[in-house]
Amino acid sequence: MSTQPTETADADLSGIDRHMLPDSRVFVRCDLTEADLREADLVEAVFTDCRLDGARLDRALLDEARFEGGSAAGASFAGAECSDARFERVDLANTRWQSALLTDAAFTGCRMTGAGLTSLRGVGYSFAHCNLMLARCKGLSLRGQTLEGLRMDEADLASADLRETVWVESRLRGANLVNARFSGADVRGADLGELGLDQAGYLRGATISPAQAGLILGALGITVVE
Repeated sequence: MSTQPTETADADLSGIDRHMLPDSRVFVRCDLTEADLREADLVEAVFTDCRLDGARLDRALLDEARFEGGSAAGASFAGAECSDARFERVDLANTRWQSALLTDAAFTGCRMTGAGLTSLRGVGYSFAHCNLMLARCKGLSLRGQTLEGLRMDEADLASADLRETVWVESRLRGANLVNARFSGADVRGADLGELGLDQAGYLRGATISPAQAGLILGALGITVVE
């Protein structure tokens, strides 16, 4: 009686569709560039140092899946089910996540420049030490979280729920904060850059440092003298 393989390593699976995918649940150093994995059942699958650039994972089942290292730049995860999924040190630049279910999903040390993170479903998703420059995060909800090592320069955070967040060693230079909610947030650990009065107004209810207040007033031509 044959047994199904438990691991697929160093395989060229570029361009395949879900019907051709090996029965493995563990993929190591595999090339899945532009693979069509829409609606694939990949629950609890592990991808280690794999390449999924341009892959289609729309509506795929990725609950409790793990992505460790490697790249999925330009891949689409629209509508994917990603509850409790883990993404560690993955290049996710320009990925698309519209309507993905990300309940308790965690992104750590990932490059997510230009990622589309709008219309997300679920709660409890988190980002740590990620580069989210130019990311489209309209309506993102991170309420109550400690946000450490996030680079969100020029990200679109319009209407984001950032209440009661604590920012540590992070950047928000040039971010769009229109209608973002910061009530109860502590942004002293975020580099806000030179905020104009219009953007600074959206920080209402947040705690800022004297240096940050000085920069905001300086942008208005007001000199603060101690």
